[in-house]
Amino acid sequence: MILTVTLNTALDITYKVDALTPHASHRVTDVAERPGGKGVNVARVLAALGHDTVVTGFAGGPTGDVLRDLLAPLPVRDALVPVAGTTRRTVAVVDASTGDTTQLNEPGPAVTADEWSAFLTGYDALVREADAVALCGSLPPGIHVGAYADLVRRARAASVPVVLDTSGEPLRRGIAARPDLVKPNAEELARLTGAREPLRATRDARRRGAHAVVASLGPEGLLAVTPDGIWQAAPPSAVKGNPTGAGDSAVAGLLSGLVEGLPWPDRLARAVALSAATVLAPAAGEFDMTTYRELLSRSTVTEHATAA
Repeated sequence: MILTVTLNTALDITYKVDALTPHASHRVTDVAERPGGKGVNVARVLAALGHDTVVTGFAGGPTGDVLRDLLAPLPVRDALVPVAGTTRRTVAVVDASTGDTTQLNEPGPAVTADEWSAFLTGYDALVREADAVALCGSLPPGIHVGAYADLVRRARAASVPVVLDTSGEPLRRGIAARPDLVKPNAEELARLTGAREPLRATRDARRRGAHAVVASLGPEGLLAVTPDGIWQAAPPSAVKGNPTGAGDSAVAGLLSGLVEGLPWPDRLARAVALSAATVLAPAAGEFDMTTYRELLSRSTVTEHATAA
């Protein structure tokens, strides 16, 4: 079983408009609602790949009820902890004329000390059943900034590999707890290390404590600095569409490859193909299996001569 943690779950709403014009009214041509938050997206992709997956984190209020109703038909186990506050919404507005997406993210509900304690009790029990853990996304109000570092240490104490995908100070503290893998994007990596050159920044991030670092570089694919070497993975061509959830699909590819014992090049090819297939999908955080398989067959993974 793979456990995904989403402390700040969301109801993802995707609007499609013919053209997005500032200060104008728009007629929405299509609306889609999906259970969201980074770890929820990871779980959906893992389930589509055939992995037994459990989702935990927080959900509350009417939005949380809708999220759980949408999650119920999916082949994932719902272990979300109820909170008194209301789960946030995220709104992606897709401009059909350009393919560009504008993202609006609400803040999450404040989590109380008792709700956090209840989550930790459930987390510790779930970790003991897990083959791997993914810690994903932002922290809702009320959760201390070192929360992910604590969760990394708890997973490591249970000898369960753990992947961390967050940003800012939670990433800075979490990486010092020595997760097995972190997956920042280029901007998150630059904020963490102060370096803009991708290889230098990724190597610096690994020196801060992570066993391996895989950086998302947008159209340029993924850069991985690992104990076994350094690789760059790229899709066959640049893709344009809705990038919401693409990084989460990459995490699912890396995590599934870890659990299956795949070598790094195969993990990276899977991750970059899943990410590109998600960008091409019409709704946030989804992918078409046929498109994924076609992209997987044509994605490239190149090893760097530089030692990790």
